[in-house]
Amino acid sequence: MKDPEKKIPEFRRGESWRYKRIKENWRKPKGIDNKMRLQLRGWPPIVKIGYRKSKKVRGLHPSGLQEVLVTNVKELESLDPAKHAVRLSGRLGLRKKLEILNEARKRGLRVLNAPSGVVAEK
Repeated sequence: MKDPEKKIPEFRRGESWRYKRIKENWRKPKGIDNKMRLQLRGWPPIVKIGYRKSKKVRGLHPSGLQEVLVTNVKELESLDPAKHAVRLSGRLGLRKKLEILNEARKRGLRVLNAPSGVVAEK
């Protein structure tokens, strides 16, 4: 569920396009003569509260579903396929991930980070 009335720019760290050593991860510009901090024309926008999304879509996965971190099969019982999407915990091993993946597919739940290269049983 994207927010149709808002277009949020891609915020990039200042000068990251110029130097390879500077990653694009956002950092607030703080230099005394920094052009981005001064919000000069022709420079990328900085993060401001006005770019915030509306309450109904804030915190949702881009698919419009609410992400739920799952660590065992029992946690799938209370989830609704129309509202929730499953994210498998990184602490799980492959065997447990496959158990949860099979159960989630039976219940019609979407798994956001299914193990790659593995086909679940049907």
